[in-house]
Amino acid sequence: MNKSMLTGVITGAVAVTAIGGIAGYKVLNPKPEFAEVLAVKPVTETSKTPRQVCHDVVVREQAPVKDTNRIAGTAIGALAGGLLGHQIGGGTGRTLATVGGAAAGGYAGNQVQKNMQEKDTVSRTETRCKTVQESHSRTIGYDVRYRLGEKEGHVRMDHQPGSRIPVKDGKLQLDAPAAP
Repeated sequence: MNKSMLTGVITGAVAVTAIGGIAGYKVLNPKPEFAEVLAVKPVTETSKTPRQVCHDVVVREQAPVKDTNRIAGTAIGALAGGLLGHQIGGGTGRTLATVGGAAAGGYAGNQVQKNMQEKDTVSRTETRCKTVQESHSRTIGYDVRYRLGEKEGHVRMDHQPGSRIPVKDGKLQLDAPAAP
């Protein structure tokens, strides 16, 4: 056997042995096809939206006054007071009683009309609004803790992974599974 043939045979044997060793290693130590999911935590985003809330309210206020000087109350009071004063005494005393009764009755009538006007109210309905903030939450992803072989890791995914994540060529396949 010549020297080059011997070199070729030895090189071939070394190559076959190496390839066989690698293949045997892969058979005995296969790469995992899935990573085990240990924990999943949803990641949420909260936003606030302004919104108007309105309700009707009954408002009471003083009615508009037609007789601001209270002339009607003063006149009616003066007339009644004058009639009462005229019933008292005689002669000059009657005149003084009539004038005094008219003055006192005018003042009393004015005050009675004032009290009545202050208590005279009207009601109306007003719509009152205020702005409130409504909170809305939405899930934007999932923080996933996983185990691949003996190693643990973290990854953020856009979908919920389930109990395991597919692995191809030693890398996690993070894309959402195709819909059936």
